Amino acid sequence: MNKAFVKEPEDTGAAHCPRCGSLGVAVDDETLSAQLSAEDRRGLPESAYYCPFARCEVGYFDHFERTTPADRLLRPAYPKDPDAPICGCFGFMREEIEADVREGGATRVRELLAKSKSPEARCKTMSPSGQCCMGDVQRYFMKLRGG
Repeated sequence: MNKAFVKEPEDTGAAHCPRCGSLGVAVDDETLSAQLSAEDRRGLPESAYYCPFARCEVGYFDHFERTTPADRLLRPAYPKDPDAPICGCFGFMREEIEADVREGGATRVRELLAKSKSPEARCKTMSPSGQCCMGDVQRYFMKLRGG
């Protein structure tokens, strides 16, 4: 078959964790430098991927399957450590979501949502994924509510 008529696969930029196969979350140098020691940081390129799977021991990885273990992050990070704040920027804990659900409201979650949109939110450096925590907060809230 003539190659002129064969569509080349598109590089989507997606990468899967070499340990668990989860789809990685792309992170850049700013996030990596805030989350890793200088020594651990040297083992990865300027951009890499965060493995979001809670039970996987890999924190970051690259396209060459070089990895940095999650226990090498500078501070405990949710979901790798379920006792860590679910929101690294504001120290918001799962217990606060659980209290909202017990009380039949979402006061604390709404307050966090407002804070997450403020200039004080530092998701790029305080979150191991470099992303806002509100997706994790909402998933945990809905899980507790049975939805």
